[in-house]
Amino acid sequence: MLSALSSGVERLLYTQLVGGSNPSARILPLLILALPLQSAATPRESGGPVYVIPIQGEIQKGTVYVVRRGVKNAMEANASALVLDMDTPGGEGEAMKEIMATLAKFQPAEQTYTYVNKEAFSAGAFISASTRHIWMAPGSIIGAASPVTMGQEGPKELPPKFVSGYAALIRAAAEENGHNPAIFEAMVNKQMGLKIEGREIVAKGDILTLTTQEATRRVGSPSHPLLAAGVAPDLPTLVEKTIRPGAQIVRIEPTGFENISRWIVTISPLLLTAAFLFGYLEFKTPGFGLFGVLCGICAFVFLFGHHIAGLSGYENALLLLLGVALLIVELFFLPGTLIPALLGLALILFAALNTMVDRYPSDPAIPSMPQLHLPAINLALGFFGGLGAILLAARFLPETILFQPFRLNTISPPASVPNPIGLSPGSMGTAFTDLRPSGTAVFNGHRVDVLAEGHFIPQGAPIQVQQVEGITIFVKPVKVTQKKS
Repeated sequence: MLSALSSGVERLLYTQLVGGSNPSARILPLLILALPLQSAATPRESGGPVYVIPIQGEIQKGTVYVVRRGVKNAMEANASALVLDMDTPGGEGEAMKEIMATLAKFQPAEQTYTYVNKEAFSAGAFISASTRHIWMAPGSIIGAASPVTMGQEGPKELPPKFVSGYAALIRAAAEENGHNPAIFEAMVNKQMGLKIEGREIVAKGDILTLTTQEATRRVGSPSHPLLAAGVAPDLPTLVEKTIRPGAQIVRIEPTGFENISRWIVTISPLLLTAAFLFGYLEFKTPGFGLFGVLCGICAFVFLFGHHIAGLSGYENALLLLLGVALLIVELFFLPGTLIPALLGLALILFAALNTMVDRYPSDPAIPSMPQLHLPAINLALGFFGGLGAILLAARFLPETILFQPFRLNTISPPASVPNPIGLSPGSMGTAFTDLRPSGTAVFNGHRVDVLAEGHFIPQGAPIQVQQVEGITIFVKPVKVTQKKS
């Protein structure tokens, strides 16, 4: 198309420059026509790669993740064009809507293509309307987009009000991308029919489906294709003919984990709840063991699933690790300061929230409220679910057989007494176990359960009774000063 336009412009300019007698008349066409030619040539002169995203087989949630990942990668790479390699019988309506919304994010929008090879039925036709150009392989078919539900007796048409809603959706996409909306509406609503220049393309009561020859038939004055811009035997030929000769083609390949990540994203609140619970249990048990491993597995699955879904990058994993590191600093190196713990918890919560936010390279730094809506709900469910699980665990798990080895009375077999005679604030003793913050201490040969509120005190460290409230004995560490020789 561009080559034909260039030839016509050259002939017009030649006529004006050679045959015209008025100098201003010879210059004016050059000034007027140079700008459209420059604008039309800009996308072709761009050196960015061409990204190809497959839409193969049934359209479902996993397809959304492939398209989302492909669009984000294309935008980050400054791709000159985006091509959908389509061969689909249709699929889920909600997945289709998400794909259409994702494609609308790509810029430049005029450089979006659908290559139908060999079918673009139902949801595939909707998605095709969301791209600026439609090309077809020989012998391909597009259309039959009437929305249906699947029941035990096979597909069943939706009520008219739902059909009307889907028809409006595809009309809006067609209008936005320069297609004839009546053609796509005839693919959805069988009550419409379609006539072009007085010729009946499809009668009322039937759904429109077009072959390659029908979709590329030229109509109107000036003539233009009915729907598809042209025919290409394969995708490299399409890129060579319409986008840029010699352009680098980058194919987004499905990883096979997309369907798994669908379930991971769905159960993300449960994964967060489990991670918080296992982290608490690991903190309450001595050493590093099973609960720490389970906590790490939950966090990894959570991050991995959202990464495959095209939502999260590696930066969120780094933020999560930094948050955990700050918690470790609080527990073992700066006990009682609270600042590292608060910063660590804030980083963990922020990383979890940011992992679930669907953001694109063109989006502003601060996510919008619609972007935060569902992630905030999932984070709240996970956090408060974990808090509830921790409270239940603190109440009931110590009494179970599983936790008998971790109870304090197994660490100090001799029975401890609540408050030995003479024990009062200022009494000196030694930590018999690690106090984090509770544990067992020795005072005057007696083992006593104590609480080092706001402190971590290692085994064997000297301690001092801070106060006694009923049967609870609060202790604090004693700084040991070395005498100078």
